[in-house]
Amino acid sequence: MELHDRSIKSTALSFQSLPLALCLRLRTTKLIKKMGVHRHSSSGNVTVADLKRGMEAQGRKRTQLGGSLPVPNVQSLAASCHSASSVPRRYIRPELDAAADVSDQLPVIDMGVLLGDQDTPSARDEAAKLRSACEEWGFFHLVNHGVPEEVIEQMKAAMEGFFSQSLEDKLASSAQAPDSLEGYGQAFVVSEEQKLDWGDMLFLFTQPPNMRNTNLWPTHPPAFRAALERYSSEVKKMSLALLMQMGRGLGLPAERVAELFEDCVQSLRMNYYPPCRHHADELLGISSHSDATGLTVLLQVSPVPGLQVRRSARWVPVSPLPGGLVVNVGDVLEILSNGRYKSIEHRATINAEKERLSVAAFHSPRADCLIGPLPELVKEGQERYKTLSSEDYVRLVVSAKLDGKCLLDSMKVSSSQSYAVLGESFK
Repeated sequence: MELHDRSIKSTALSFQSLPLALCLRLRTTKLIKKMGVHRHSSSGNVTVADLKRGMEAQGRKRTQLGGSLPVPNVQSLAASCHSASSVPRRYIRPELDAAADVSDQLPVIDMGVLLGDQDTPSARDEAAKLRSACEEWGFFHLVNHGVPEEVIEQMKAAMEGFFSQSLEDKLASSAQAPDSLEGYGQAFVVSEEQKLDWGDMLFLFTQPPNMRNTNLWPTHPPAFRAALERYSSEVKKMSLALLMQMGRGLGLPAERVAELFEDCVQSLRMNYYPPCRHHADELLGISSHSDATGLTVLLQVSPVPGLQVRRSARWVPVSPLPGGLVVNVGDVLEILSNGRYKSIEHRATINAEKERLSVAAFHSPRADCLIGPLPELVKEGQERYKTLSSEDYVRLVVSAKLDGKCLLDSMKVSSSQSYAVLGESFK
């Protein structure tokens, strides 16, 4: 296995010398996809005309640290698609399995009950439901989560205000640089044959504060920055409380898992999926993947369904639950739990008539954390996953194939790729 961009190996800010947070700031495209972030880099300019000129000038050029080939802004593209023939073929997936299994539904966890008196039957029952959801689904709705309704509504309004702006205004405040993850863009593109996702996004690092690039934080609507700050803080606080309960579900002291995320890296991806009346059942807003981070918290801003979770070779639609959040286990938590908790593939579909907005908050462990099964959960000789430093885990994410759960496959002890080979590719 080799790193696909030699500039990654030669850069002075090498992966060998960086903690996880700085590795994330290198923003390579392969790390981006596995974090649940799908993007391309814009021309870096602020007008549509300049953007188009930049696209023509760059052609097939790949930017440093895994930059992307430029593609059109999807929100603008959708506005011009008035017939089936006007939808570019690169977005259409004729082989897409669009059938959804509506007979199954995500578990619903009540955090208010979960955090109540631990000696009551209701709290014990809710804890058992949480453990089952993490082991069997990897996804669940979370209600009574403690994030104030006012904070959620402000975040929704901020997102809607940002995406309602013209393309020029969005680029003026938040355009991605050619080698950057943060900012406003779309799915990353590495070849002209690659199928593209039907969606735009605004991606920002939010925690810890010293990782923020506030130059990319939108100034319109005026309340955007304050709304993002409050939402980020409240979701992090809630996530740490939830991780304590998830640790208990593994038979560990409550703090054992949560302490690994105390100084976590949090990033927010704000998604905009335009409607498409033509070929909607052959488009994807986000391709199927699992999240390489630890814990993801999703706020479905719109009442429009679109998220689908893979379960027993079927796709289960996840309809928005009023007042609720959607939580999913990431690859890191599956590894830490030695496979007891499951990180599940998921995707975003497109609605024919209505736009859809959502915001995902990703949480990764602190920089000095080892990524591997917790010793307390491993019986002698039964480790299901290798143990790597945070830096090496990031490099594995960067070098892994971007498809489904292949990262976890490469981390398994039984993987045909030996650890020695993986380690050699990191030098």
